[in-house]
Amino acid sequence: MISFSVFTLAISYLVKLFHFDPNTLRIIAVVIIVFLGLTMIIPTLSAKFEIFVNKLSNLFGQKTNTNSGFLAGLITGLSLGIVWTPCAGPILATVATLAATGKFSLSVILVTVFYVMGVGVPLFTFGYGGAHLIKNLKGLNRFTGKIQKIFGVIMILAAIAIYTNYAQTLQLQLINQFPALGTVVNGFENSSLVGNQLNKLSGKQSLPVVDTTGLFNIDTPAPDFTGITHWLNTNKPISIKDLRGKVILVDFWTYTCINCIRTLPFITGWYQKYKDDGFVVIGVHTPEFQFEHDTGNVQNAIKMFNIQYPVAQDNNYTTWNAYSNEYWPAEYLIDADGNIRRADFGEGEYDKMEKAIQALLMQAGNKVDTSLLNTQNQTPQSEISPETYLGSARMQYYFPNGSVGNGQQNFTLSDNLTQNSFSYGGTWTISDENAVASAGSTLNYNFKANHVYIILRPKAVGIQGQVKVYLDGKVITATNAGVDDGNGIINVTTDRLYDIVNIHGSSGNHILKLEFVTPGIQAYTFTFG
Repeated sequence: MISFSVFTLAISYLVKLFHFDPNTLRIIAVVIIVFLGLTMIIPTLSAKFEIFVNKLSNLFGQKTNTNSGFLAGLITGLSLGIVWTPCAGPILATVATLAATGKFSLSVILVTVFYVMGVGVPLFTFGYGGAHLIKNLKGLNRFTGKIQKIFGVIMILAAIAIYTNYAQTLQLQLINQFPALGTVVNGFENSSLVGNQLNKLSGKQSLPVVDTTGLFNIDTPAPDFTGITHWLNTNKPISIKDLRGKVILVDFWTYTCINCIRTLPFITGWYQKYKDDGFVVIGVHTPEFQFEHDTGNVQNAIKMFNIQYPVAQDNNYTTWNAYSNEYWPAEYLIDADGNIRRADFGEGEYDKMEKAIQALLMQAGNKVDTSLLNTQNQTPQSEISPETYLGSARMQYYFPNGSVGNGQQNFTLSDNLTQNSFSYGGTWTISDENAVASAGSTLNYNFKANHVYIILRPKAVGIQGQVKVYLDGKVITATNAGVDDGNGIINVTTDRLYDIVNIHGSSGNHILKLEFVTPGIQAYTFTFG
């Protein structure tokens, strides 16, 4: 538990401080577990190890008898703490996220300590109770040596499963066979009580309660637009005060975010439908990646998506922070008095937002068409793979250990991927935001979705790059190709979101492979639909 706590809280700092691949610790731990398993099988090795442990104990002034096994057990526990990957519920996910982003506090440390204490209770019961049971079953005494060897073999097999990542495959198969296990394990953590406390731990504010019209039941003054780098689609800066008397929708977006792109037909549709009834939309473009700071790129996106309302370029996150926003996309609906009356994050609930817009317009004395916009909702309705970042700062799904450190590295492509995980092959240069491919570099992803998108950027302006696309081991065909990969080739010309897979019918698990023909192409993130 000590080992797991330390590495959960400090691994991101250790990697940045010493510039090492976190997988190194994992391999060392696997070697130790294999060695300890061998000591349980080979009596001669066990005797030599006991002599070494006794000498080590005496060196630290620990008085222990040969058979106590304390130090050997401690070494085993420290190793297991490095390779142990429990099913991460909301509590552990929050702690890991705060630790990875350096948002430490005494509360985060205390939550981690009490979390691992809780986990330690059944582990202690199992270990102590099992040892006590075997000791007191006299009929097993004559089989003690064989039992020890069996557990030695189990330790070695477990280490091999961890090293080859088959342990994660087994875990996934177990959850698939017994889905109720996930519900039982995370049922308490998913309660509203725990959720509210985790929001406080993360510094998030709970939203006010909505009334029967879908509007907040309290008035919260809307922050103004501050720190705007450029105003686009308008010839002058805009403030909330200038718009007093109008109903305002503030939309936080970024032009490569697929979730934002899927909301734009509704937002542009609402603007066209209600703009003559006192309704205003202000798009606040807050970049997720460095290249999204470029004004020309944002202007191109405005033309591409036919955005006719004003767009504020919030490159320094000033307005983003003023709203305490954390999401792309995020919509804040403001009434004629300048108060925030509704907030929606992510996709969906378009009918509720439009009804709220109508209610505020009528409260302001406007007559509106109360029918709802007839726009197709492209939000996926089934389980799909999550947004996957390829840069180290937000990398979560690298197989097998979640993430890798920065710098140029040689990778071995894995063909044994668990669902929603990816693997690098060949030479890549990893940075906080992206992964830069060398000639012939490859990338595998085990995904579940109908549509796959990836943000790519060429080596330099004017230099076109090419990426080959394979689906389930074969060059992708026109039947399943996205709009950006003709004949199985993505021509990377600008920094944008590329549509690379479009599978018709029900979504299932598939293996996507990308082969980077041209060196220097930058890959940022996968999104799915």
